[in-house]
Amino acid sequence: MVHVLSSRILLHPVDPDRSRAFYGDQLGLAIQREFGTGPERGTVYFLGGGFLEVSGRSEAPPSPALQLWLQVESAEAAHEELRAKGVEIVRPPVREPWGLIEMWIADPDGTRIALVETPKDHPLRYRPGI
Repeated sequence: MVHVLSSRILLHPVDPDRSRAFYGDQLGLAIQREFGTGPERGTVYFLGGGFLEVSGRSEAPPSPALQLWLQVESAEAAHEELRAKGVEIVRPPVREPWGLIEMWIADPDGTRIALVETPKDHPLRYRPGI
């Protein structure tokens, strides 16, 4: 059995400076560490229980199959804050049939990001009788 100690998502953006501005300034992710120099230097952001590393450069955007899922305290508050910062809102918050409140945004390379709120009465947070 593999004993995983940490997890990280690695992105090689088309424009590293633009992506660092998006993840650091617009989304407000805290920096865990930075390494290297120049425009393709690495920046690692905290993602709750994992990390997001933006480093290097790619000639093409990531595959549309790559999507990020970030849990937030309030999807509506995130929607208002990010809209005010000029973040591309793909879809505003909606309560899904499965009970989660989800909104979708996109990073500068078009990577889709789900911001998900788990309501207090949702089974992921509360299971009566347990």
